[in-house]
Amino acid sequence: MFIGKITQKGQITIPAKFRKKINTDIVQIEMVGDKIVIRPIKRPGGALKKYAIRNKSIEEIMRIEKEAMKHAFSEKHGDN
Repeated sequence: MFIGKITQKGQITIPAKFRKKINTDIVQIEMVGDKIVIRPIKRPGGALKKYAIRNKSIEEIMRIEKEAMKHAFSEKHGDN
């Protein structure tokens, strides 16, 4: 068993022996009852598939992302 501390930014350190054993740097984190469950993801493509933007060129995706960032910035800091 490992006892760790949660930083002010919500980060924890996973011991090296655990990280080496799971052999990945991508994990799925979920609450199960009152427990936090961390599961390794070996092939992230399947886990991230629902976030993929399909049928658009990279240029179009970058334009969409740039617009989203401008919108988020103006919401947070006001239109100037």
